[in-house]
Amino acid sequence: MIKENIKIIRVATVPISFKTLLKGQLAYIRKHGFDPLMVSADGDEVDQIIKEQMAPHISLPLTRKITPISDLKAIYLFYRLCKKRKPQIVHSHTPKAGFIAMIGAWLAGVKIRLHTVAGLPLMESTGMKRLVLEFVEKLTYKFSTKVYSNSYQLREFIIANKFCAENKIKVIGNGSSNGIDTMYYSKNDALLKSSEEIRNLHGLSSEDFIYIYVGRVVYDKGISELINAFKIISKNKLNFKLLLVGYLEQELNPLPDDILFEIEHNKNIKFLGFQEDVRPFFLVSDVLVFPSYREGLPNVPMQACCLGLPVIATNINGNNEIVIHGENGLLVPVKDTSALAEAMILIADNPELFGKLKSNARDIIINRYDQKYLWKELVKEYNNNLG
Repeated sequence: MIKENIKIIRVATVPISFKTLLKGQLAYIRKHGFDPLMVSADGDEVDQIIKEQMAPHISLPLTRKITPISDLKAIYLFYRLCKKRKPQIVHSHTPKAGFIAMIGAWLAGVKIRLHTVAGLPLMESTGMKRLVLEFVEKLTYKFSTKVYSNSYQLREFIIANKFCAENKIKVIGNGSSNGIDTMYYSKNDALLKSSEEIRNLHGLSSEDFIYIYVGRVVYDKGISELINAFKIISKNKLNFKLLLVGYLEQELNPLPDDILFEIEHNKNIKFLGFQEDVRPFFLVSDVLVFPSYREGLPNVPMQACCLGLPVIATNINGNNEIVIHGENGLLVPVKDTSALAEAMILIADNPELFGKLKSNARDIIINRYDQKYLWKELVKEYNNNLG
């Protein structure tokens, strides 16, 4: 008798999470005894993720905002989906998807309900919004059977704030939602050629010292501090350049008008928008600057380090598990423009320090966050839950 694969529904709020946050993961678990189905809101990336993840996709009306009526509808639809598909496991990512999936799966009687936490928006919220987000988070954890934090310090934050019991939350491997494909994020001739083309296209000289930021271009990522720090350090350093790579999202987490003005008018700042492949942009650059206010265990610093870039990052959950101060980068206090500017100058003006950080960058990531290791640990975790 042929054993059927274990049915698992993986849920994220938007389809781009399956393209970036979880790239390749579902295709891997399919080869190891699981039959995955993706669920998210509809989006342009759906056709691509179906092909890349080797899994079907179903759209639900999921939103990133607090929308009570729409959310109740989504819970009902997810409940119906679980009743129809009868999965052994439901595993959710991102806050809204977790809330919908954990309640819907519980109502449908799904025995194994897993939720991964990769950062908490409530960390930067206050007042009534904070209370609502805390309530939603606690409810999500209540209806899950296991919670996974993608970093150790995020786990400690969740426990300290009594969002769930200590024995209910764990970290898989050394953390991360998907690990890092260390072969993909390595130098090769084609990438080096692409990086030269980018350098020529944007008028970047070999004499320039280039800082890069990769990620959503939004307020909570510390973009205001980054732009203001760059203004300070570049006044007398005409060869300093800053590349901004990522979506500008002004709907949920907008940047102030003065920061937008500086990005648009400062000739030494190059806003390059979202890029399908960030690797050649890292290879153009000297240092990643990642001044985020909150993270789980972010992918971008791992990607940059794998390509040999030192990282300047804020000393927050997640960042300080990837960046070892003085070894592969520098850590600075969150929301501290002056400290960020000092670190940016220090790393540019100190060749010995820069060389040390650069030489250590790749090995530290390979030793801790290799993707295949994390995927193996995830499959092991699924099988442990199944008994």
